[in-house]
Amino acid sequence: YQRRVREAVVSTQSTGKFACFEKTVELLYKHVVPKPRSDCSKLEQLAVTFTAGYIAGVFCAIVSHPADSIVSKLNANPGGGVVSAAKELGLAGMWKGLAPRIIMIGTLTALQWFIYDSVKVAFRLPRPPPPEMPESLKRKLAAQ
Repeated sequence: YQRRVREAVVSTQSTGKFACFEKTVELLYKHVVPKPRSDCSKLEQLAVTFTAGYIAGVFCAIVSHPADSIVSKLNANPGGGVVSAAKELGLAGMWKGLAPRIIMIGTLTALQWFIYDSVKVAFRLPRPPPPEMPESLKRKLAAQ
């Protein structure tokens, strides 16, 4: 039973990382980076990848932390159930240790995406098409 809870937490965290990473890349190019991805250097693109990876890691650390805390409690007390572990931890206990987890998961996720994208760049493997630049940004750049 405890193993299934842990598998659900890991599965949710992995899925969340991918979804958050992709959406963050899209939003960074749309609202932060002042030019289309196709005009960015490889280094600039890798910087966006690292940033989006870190944001995705932070998001997943926050989302999965309470469930992971409960799983840790279950591992420490194998006879207990999910509800009893949650009650024993309390709301504050489920969030204890979040800051170091954010630093750890954020950094690891950023590095994972950075290495993955670096390999694709190094071997000239295809990358997903860049999102379309908003019209307002196109007009702003044209006016300069």
